[in-house]
Amino acid sequence: MTTTLIHPLTALIEGVRTAVTKHANWSDTADLVSDQLRLHLPRPEDILTAEQRDGSPESYRSHTLHVEPDGSFSIIGLVWRPGQITRIHDHVTWCVFGVLQGVEHEELFDADLRLLGESDNKVGDVSGFAPPGDIHRVHNTTDTTAISLHIYGTDVTRIGSSVRRYYD
Repeated sequence: MTTTLIHPLTALIEGVRTAVTKHANWSDTADLVSDQLRLHLPRPEDILTAEQRDGSPESYRSHTLHVEPDGSFSIIGLVWRPGQITRIHDHVTWCVFGVLQGVEHEELFDADLRLLGESDNKVGDVSGFAPPGDIHRVHNTTDTTAISLHIYGTDVTRIGSSVRRYYD
C-alpha cells in the first residue's frame, strides 16, 4: 500500500488561494484569510525544523514557507525568542497572523503614534488587518519562544519585506 504525504500547509494554501481570488477589498480579504488560518492553523513542528524553531539570539527570524506563483500572497513563519521586538511599522498590504506557540504582545498605534490599544495574542489566536490603520509593534514579553504564522498579500521575497515604513 502506498501512502501519499500531504504537506501540512496544503489545505491552508488552498483556502487562502480561494479567499484571495474573490478579489475583495483588503480589509475583507484579511477577514477571509483569517477564517482560513483559523481552520487550518498548523503546529510549529509541522512547518518548521527544530533548528528553525530555536530562533536566533540576535533578532526574531522569519522563514518563507510558501509564495504563491502569481505573487498574490506569501506565508511566513516567525520565531521570537524572549524579549525580541519589532520596530513600530506598517505594511504594504493586508496581513493575517496566527500564534502557534507562546505569546506575542501587540501594540496598535494611530498615525500620530499614540497607543490605541494592546493585546496578548496566545496560541490559537488569529488576527488580520489592512492599511490604513495597521501601525503596530510586536514583542515577545514572555520567557519562552513564541512562533507565529503570517500571511501577507504580496510576494515578500520579491519586495524584500512586508513592511512599508518604520516609525521612530
